[in-house]
Amino acid sequence: MSTRAVHTTHAPQSSAPSPGAGRHLLAAVAVAATVPYLALKAAWLSGSRIGIPDGSVLLEPGPFLIAANAVTLAMDAGVIVLALLLTRPWGLRTPPWILTVPVFTATGLLTPILLGFPAQLVVRALGFGAGPDEAAAREPFLDSWVFSVVYTGFTVQGLALAGLFVPYARKRWGRRWQGAVGERLPSPTGVVAAAAASGALALAALFLHRAFGGTVGLSREQAEAYAVESAVSSVAHALCVLAAGVGVLLLTRGGTLPSRWPLALTWVGAAATLTWGAWMLITSQGTQLDGSEGASTATQLIYAGQMVTGALATAVLTRFLISRRES
Repeated sequence: MSTRAVHTTHAPQSSAPSPGAGRHLLAAVAVAATVPYLALKAAWLSGSRIGIPDGSVLLEPGPFLIAANAVTLAMDAGVIVLALLLTRPWGLRTPPWILTVPVFTATGLLTPILLGFPAQLVVRALGFGAGPDEAAAREPFLDSWVFSVVYTGFTVQGLALAGLFVPYARKRWGRRWQGAVGERLPSPTGVVAAAAASGALALAALFLHRAFGGTVGLSREQAEAYAVESAVSSVAHALCVLAAGVGVLLLTRGGTLPSRWPLALTWVGAAATLTWGAWMLITSQGTQLDGSEGASTATQLIYAGQMVTGALATAVLTRFLISRRES
C-alpha cells in the first residue's frame, strides 16, 4: 500500500450535492453562452455566409472544413451536457471518465482563450492592436465581429464551467487533493516528468520567441501575419506549457506543499498543451486535404511536440491521482 500522505478530515460523501441558486445560474449562463456559436455553425452548415466576407476560403468549404464545423458544433453542444452533469443529482452517478475526459478537453481548449482573449481586448483598448488598415490588408477569413462574439462566448463558458466543476470535484474526489504532496513518486514516473518538463521548457522558449516577433517554424504567410494580438496568444500558450512543466516536477518530487496547487497547474497546463497541440495538428493536416497550403513541416513537428509534452504531463498527473486512490 502506498504511504503517500493524504490528510483528510472526513470520508468522501456519496450523496449528490444540492446545487444552490448560484450553481443553477452558472449552468444557465454556460448554456446561454453556447447559443451564438451553435447558431453560427448551424448556419454555415446550412449554406449561410453570415459573417463570412467576400474572398474568404470559407465560402467554398471542402470536406474537411464541413466535417470540422460539424465536430466543433457537437463539441460546443457538449457544454450543455456538462452543465447538466455538474448540477443534476444523477451527475454524481456517472462513470468518472465520462465526465473527466470532456472536462479535461474543455479545460485545455478554453484556458488559452481565457488567458489570451481578455488580454487582447486590453491591448486593443490601449491602441496597440492591429488597426483597420492593417486588418483590411490581410487575406479575408471572417468578419471581425464573429471573433468577438465567439471568443466572448468561449470566455463565459470557461468561467462558468470552472465555477461548476470545482465544487463538484471537491464533493466527489476532494480527498485526492487534500493534504501535502507526500512522498516522491517512483523513478519511472520521475523520468516521464523530467521529459515533460524539458519539453515544456523548450516549447515555452519557442512561444516567447514568437511573441517577440520570432519566426522559427512559421511559414512566410504566418510570419507576415504577426501582430500584437498573436504575440498575446503566444504568451498564453507559453504560460500553459510552463504550468504543465512546473506542475509535474512538483507532483513527483514530493514534499509538504499542499497538493491542490501542483494538481491544478498540471491539470490546466497538460490539458491546454495536449488538446491545442492535437487540434492544431489535425487542422493543419485537414486544410491540406482541402487543397490549402497548410502548415510547414517544422510547424507540424511543433504541434506534435505539444501533444507529446501534454501527454507525458497527463501520464504523470494520472499516476499521482492513482497513488492517492491507493493510499
